[in-house]
Amino acid sequence: MMPGPALVCLFLMWVGSCSSHSLFTCEPIKVHRCMGMPYNMTFFPNMMEHYDQDIAASKMEPFMPLANLRCSPDVHHFLCQAFIPACTEENKVIRPCRETCEAVLSDCEEDISIFGVTWPAELQCDKLDPCSLDGSVLLATTPATSSSPKRDLGFWCPLQLKTKPGQGSSFLGAQDCAPPCSNMYFKPHDIEFAKSFVGVCSVVCLAATLFTFLTFLIDVKRFRYPERPIIFYAVCYSFVSLMYFVGFLLGNSAACAKAHHPAGMDTVVLGSQSKGCTLLFMLLYFFSMAGIVWWVILTITWFLAAGPKWSCEAIEKKAVWFHSAAWGIPGALTVTLLALNKVEGDNISGVCFVGLYDLDALRYFVLAPLCVGVIVGLFLILAGIVSLNHVRQVIQHDERNQEKLKKFMIRIGVFSGLYLVPLVTLLACYTYEQSHRSVWEHTWINDRCQEYSIPCSHKPTEPDRPDLSLFLVKYLMTLVVGISAVFWVGSKKTCSEWAYFFNRTRKRDPISESRRVLQESCEFFLKHNSRVQHKKKHHKPSSHKLKVISKSMGTSTGAGGPASATGTSNNESDASAREHLDRGTSSRSSRRGEREREREGAERRSKGGGSSKISSRSESMHRVGDGR
Repeated sequence: MMPGPALVCLFLMWVGSCSSHSLFTCEPIKVHRCMGMPYNMTFFPNMMEHYDQDIAASKMEPFMPLANLRCSPDVHHFLCQAFIPACTEENKVIRPCRETCEAVLSDCEEDISIFGVTWPAELQCDKLDPCSLDGSVLLATTPATSSSPKRDLGFWCPLQLKTKPGQGSSFLGAQDCAPPCSNMYFKPHDIEFAKSFVGVCSVVCLAATLFTFLTFLIDVKRFRYPERPIIFYAVCYSFVSLMYFVGFLLGNSAACAKAHHPAGMDTVVLGSQSKGCTLLFMLLYFFSMAGIVWWVILTITWFLAAGPKWSCEAIEKKAVWFHSAAWGIPGALTVTLLALNKVEGDNISGVCFVGLYDLDALRYFVLAPLCVGVIVGLFLILAGIVSLNHVRQVIQHDERNQEKLKKFMIRIGVFSGLYLVPLVTLLACYTYEQSHRSVWEHTWINDRCQEYSIPCSHKPTEPDRPDLSLFLVKYLMTLVVGISAVFWVGSKKTCSEWAYFFNRTRKRDPISESRRVLQESCEFFLKHNSRVQHKKKHHKPSSHKLKVISKSMGTSTGAGGPASATGTSNNESDASAREHLDRGTSSRSSRRGEREREREGAERRSKGGGSSKISSRSESMHRVGDGR
């Protein structure tokens, strides 16, 4: 038994909680064991703080042996009134009374001890009011006086927001629950405007980052270390903008899930069960963190070049370590979040990210990396600028180099500002959001508690709702960070390189190019076959002898049998080469190409005939010399 003062406190708290649900409506009884009662409507939470009928039915199971044995005439009715309370059409709740409780305890005391039933503290008979004429207590659901204490029961997941069990989704501390797909804070027309805004910003950022990367591909040698990380972080933010653009095209199809049961509504995806949402999350979070790491690496390379005076080659030797850190750290964070099941859909942008509803995930996996990137990058940038300023003072007599160094320092400063200002603004938006989100959620609960039939929040906080501009600035700063790379590559040299690239591409005639490639292929096959036949002749003694004679004797007159044979073999080799070439290129050449090859073949045959005559003459001269 509990002490008297504690029981009184519990009783007063329960009265206050009952009064706090005065605006809720009755619902039909669904528990099979209590469907035979004189009433068919019930009200939740009950006096044991069970929120729905399923929980109440499961908690009622240990008491069913008492009802089955009928140890008391009123035991079944008493248990149903306690766990599944009666609710009248006037929204009045009927709960069990003191005399009925005492009768049941007296009649069933032996069975309670036999079955080991634990009697709830909320059903202690001295806590209940005396019975009325019908043997029950009628409790009106009108608000209690101001002297009655109000207890905050926390968030109870409404039936409309229930999700499939086992997915690990949790919303405001309630398991198997998810926020509604329709935004909690903004109206539909505000959400449509925000989606269009994010879509336009993503397209602009994607175009800017792709321009930076394509400029790098035109002249790879132009962007060496220490400025090479700018290209990689531009690639990262091109993927970030691409994910936001895909989210804009998909709408809420990836960020939201269908209702689990007919009475429910579409909810936001919480967890890694949705493949599309998980893929969007992996790419978006990975490249967002990789962009921050590449920014830190960029400041490190600049510092190494300005402070310790490392050369480009020395910095480039550390590229393996740079890439390991830039891709390894985001990969480890992404895998950790997947293991913790922290994937969350964003019903504004249509993508999936982390920390949208979980404050702990927002602090440790979004705010912490942002803070580290800003602080480390800012420190290294300032250290590098100080070193460059020292170098500028040393070469103050060299006006030309001093002016170049001054322009370079201004360029670094402007570029760093274009990156750090959006990043610091984004950090401020996340900080403001995580500090006010609890108040926003309590305001939403109080706005929707009557609609969802859930307990209202009674925390002493003033109602507060977020402003749409906060979220628009957050998405804008997320995407604008990638546009800063255009400032670094934007110069006269970039314009001249693109102009040269387009002019060179325009001058290339596709027909002339194909004709040139075909002609080079023909020459290659002819030379290859000639070399093969030439090697075969080297293995024959007579051919080798003729070759030696031809080299030793300058000219010859007359013709002979071996010389004629040599000429014939040359003609046969040329013919076989032409036949092989015709078979290999007949499917790709045009009629004009065939006529050109026939003309080339005729010229080669004439050359072959001449060479055979020369060789026969040289052999005849050799024979004449031997005779002499």
